[in-house]
Amino acid sequence: MSDLETMPGHLIRRLHQISVARFTSRMAEAGIDLTAVQYAALLTLRDHPGLDQQTLAGMIAYDRVTIGGVIDRLVQKGFVNRETSPNDRRARVLMLSDQGGNAVEVATPWVDKVQEDLISQLTSEERDNFLNLLQKTTKAGNEMSRAPLRHGAKVKISQ
Repeated sequence: MSDLETMPGHLIRRLHQISVARFTSRMAEAGIDLTAVQYAALLTLRDHPGLDQQTLAGMIAYDRVTIGGVIDRLVQKGFVNRETSPNDRRARVLMLSDQGGNAVEVATPWVDKVQEDLISQLTSEERDNFLNLLQKTTKAGNEMSRAPLRHGAKVKISQ
C-alpha cells in the first residue's frame, strides 16, 4: 500500500488539516479567538466545573504537559479561573469564568458549522456510517495514543 491516496494514516492526517483549517476559518468569521483544543477545554469545563489540569487533559485526550499552555492562554483571555480546591488547599482546580461561558455559547453554533462543513458532501447514510467508523476506529486505537481519552476518571468536582 504505497499510494498515499489509499493510506488511512495519510487521509486521516489530511482530514485533520482540513478540520483545523475550517475551525480556524469559522472562528475568524465569528470574530472569536479560540483554537479547537481551547474550545474542547472550555466545553468540558462548562460540563465538569472544578477539574484539575491532569483530569481535563485526559477528558479531551490532550497531552498532560501541553495542556498547561492551553490553560495559561485561556486564563490570560479571562475564560478560565484557577481556584484553590475546596478538598485540598494545595491543589488548584479550573473553573469557567462568565466570559468563558459566553465564549462557549457564541462559539458553539460556529463549531456546529465546522462539523457540517466536514461532512457536507456525504449523504445521510454515509454520514452515519462515517461517524460510526470514526468512533469505532478511535475507540479501538485509544490506548495507542500518547494522550488517550479518559472519560472522567478521578473527576474532581468543586462543590
